[in-house]
Amino acid sequence: MKAWHFTSDTLRDGRPVPADGVVLRHTGKMVLCQSGLHASPTPFEALQYAPGPHLFLVECGGKIICGTGEQKDKLICSERTIIARMDSTPLLREFARMQALSVVHLWEPQQVVLDYLMTGDEDIRASAWAAAWAAPAASAWAGASAWAAARAAAAAAAGASASFNQSVYECFADYLGERT
Repeated sequence: MKAWHFTSDTLRDGRPVPADGVVLRHTGKMVLCQSGLHASPTPFEALQYAPGPHLFLVECGGKIICGTGEQKDKLICSERTIIARMDSTPLLREFARMQALSVVHLWEPQQVVLDYLMTGDEDIRASAWAAAWAAPAASAWAGASAWAAARAAAAAAAGASASFNQSVYECFADYLGERT
């Protein structure tokens, strides 16, 4: 079964991330959220557990336990093999900018903030960040506007999920076949 997994520079237990094609094996007890080799059915679901920006398409094998109910966004397996990988930092930044733009109508950002959100220009990123937090609207984010933005973002989550997944699928198209 193909699935998705994020890491930082190491695995959560501190071990180095293995090379592509190396099979990781878990021989102990398997308990969802506690022990076993974790992954998620989609990139967006995996993103919610991401400790870092390194995204992997993995093959899960051996014993597989899929989450149910509120945990249907994850699984554990006794064998996990990396098929392909990417540093998803640029993709994650673009995704975050697009999500911010989807609720920009709920506040009044300075032009530098809009310019950064629209272009992703790294030369103005620090200025945009500073302007966003220094603006009078920034204090509103701690109050009602934040809740309105959160509700708007939640309402758009299905579209955001599909959009993020599609972007990732395009990056991994050579390994996914018909899925893209």
